[in-house]
Amino acid sequence: MRILLLNLYYPPDTSATAKMAACFVAPLAAEHEVTILCGRPSYDPTERRPWRFWQTEQCGKVKIVRVGSTDYPRTQMAQRLLNYLTYVALSVPRALFLPCDVVLAMTDPPFEGIVGAFVALCKGKPYVYNIRDLYPDMALGGSIVAPGRLPRVWEKLHRWALRRATRVIVLGEDMRARIIGKGADPRRVAIVRDGTEIVSDESSPPPLDPEVIRAIRGEFRFVLLHAGNLGFYGAWHTLIAAARELSTDGVGLVFVGDGAQRPQLEAASAGAPNVRFLPFFPASKISSVLAAADAHIITIKRGLEGVVVPSKMYGILAAGRPIVAVAPKETDAAVLSARRGFGVTADPDKPEELVRAIRSLAGEPKRLAAMAAAARTAAIDYDRVSESRVFVHIIEEAGRA
Repeated sequence: MRILLLNLYYPPDTSATAKMAACFVAPLAAEHEVTILCGRPSYDPTERRPWRFWQTEQCGKVKIVRVGSTDYPRTQMAQRLLNYLTYVALSVPRALFLPCDVVLAMTDPPFEGIVGAFVALCKGKPYVYNIRDLYPDMALGGSIVAPGRLPRVWEKLHRWALRRATRVIVLGEDMRARIIGKGADPRRVAIVRDGTEIVSDESSPPPLDPEVIRAIRGEFRFVLLHAGNLGFYGAWHTLIAAARELSTDGVGLVFVGDGAQRPQLEAASAGAPNVRFLPFFPASKISSVLAAADAHIITIKRGLEGVVVPSKMYGILAAGRPIVAVAPKETDAAVLSARRGFGVTADPDKPEELVRAIRSLAGEPKRLAAMAAAARTAAIDYDRVSESRVFVHIIEEAGRA
């Protein structure tokens, strides 16, 4: 089978979609011909490419066609939008002349699902839409675009793309519910979680770095850790308010990472002795970062259920750490925490509820240990290799449709 994957980012880009595309392409390429139609590296890339209308690279069995999109850094939204537009302008004509049996699109740029549906329609091929983030819902929720004609048209086109898709692949139950609510046929919407790499019993886990653990834990008796992007999606004020209430309990709230909301969070937590901000650590230190906390925070503010599905949860589970889901009860993090027993949930609008949950965890070491054991058990069910097999099966089914 010949598979054409459309996504602006692909390694050496370091975006989440680039990394996950590479994870899923590897098992696809083991049995099929895969062509990636992407742009010039621009998302914090490890290397750059010179400008050409397009250039072709061969990476093992995978053919990579890079069109000559602009490669401005992702930090300025206007320049990033130009990257998006030049990619679409150059990739669509090129896609029409690339042979394939099925078209697969991800969500970079944010309107790539619509572009993928258009390409598949023109080529008369089955279409698989892998939704990583849900747009335009995310753009509205993050105040990237204001309510009005643009998001209405965007939403109308997006619903057309959902109806056009042979299969829609989403990240969780909450996202699936959102998509079905937009009119997608439930029989066509499948869940494939990002999962995590499970270390076999025969393999030795990577050694932990005591310096990283010391930097995160400090002198706190109990450490709550949020590691990752500090974007618009989180219930940050609830976290800060709860941390202030817990300042005399020996509980520390540590943020590892960066993002658009970090300056606001630092201002909101000014004077709170138990709130700490640290930069990202190198990828080689991730296991030490995960192990440093007593519990990890996953947060989604109300209204963004199914719009954002934090895939970092699976790495936390593999590290054997409990989760505190500061999120609506309908989110995957909250539902799975309750179902599998590896975490607790607090209303994202009620700091007092979060305070009670943390005090309960910090005061019950046996309960915390039981949640850690449940996390390790649950992680096995979200093995990335198994999830990749499901992904490949869906693509193959669509190609035979």
